[in-house]
Amino acid sequence: MARHLQFPLVRTVGFDGALVTFADSMSEDANRAALAFRSELDRLNWDEVTESSASLGSAFVRFDTQSISHKQMLDRLQRLVGQKDWYNTQLPTGRKLWRVPTVYGTDLAPQLNDAAAAAGLTPEEATRRLGQSRVRVLTIGFAPGQPYLGPLGPEFNIPRLQNLTPMVPEGALVLAISQFVLFSGPTPTGWRHVGQTAFRCFRPEMSETFPLSPGDELVFEPVSREELEHIRANNADGSGGATCEEIAP
Repeated sequence: MARHLQFPLVRTVGFDGALVTFADSMSEDANRAALAFRSELDRLNWDEVTESSASLGSAFVRFDTQSISHKQMLDRLQRLVGQKDWYNTQLPTGRKLWRVPTVYGTDLAPQLNDAAAAAGLTPEEATRRLGQSRVRVLTIGFAPGQPYLGPLGPEFNIPRLQNLTPMVPEGALVLAISQFVLFSGPTPTGWRHVGQTAFRCFRPEMSETFPLSPGDELVFEPVSREELEHIRANNADGSGGATCEEIAP
């Protein structure tokens, strides 16, 4: 991947934040770098750091400005950046692989045909490719527990809709710009609704409120509408019939 010379870029954000940016657009290796860098920050457990998170291509750090100056924190982060090639670093351990039953198309996910046409594929071929794609939780945001997943193949680098869809339900799998989003609650969206699951990304009634973590991987395996209805009737735990296994280091 071609990068501008200034990346990784370390800079302050707001009153008590710092941002380490690995690229100016989302890519697999920039996301890998952000996840690995954030994991290393957590492992180091610096006393001055009060919070950290990772986004599509950046790692954010919030720190106690009474304990360390902005310059000192930026210098410390810059030294950490220089310790290794973060773009080719192994992803954090403890990640999980989820296989999520998904209905593609039908009236449950009515924008599959439109998405397939935008990708230059038949609905059947789009379903086959999407159902075989193994995607990473690139980041979680917008709504509680809601993952952005990718990257998908370049054929799915399709634009968002020009007009909002008034509402998609919880568990909706939507598609745009080579990514999936799995919605954690009913919401309007400009992304195309191509699949429907019974998976709940936000489970406030359970001890593990957010089942997914950045770096986890998912496969949205095609099932029939009848199979999904059976899953809904027989799975009260929010898993939506998904299976889960730890990814070997």
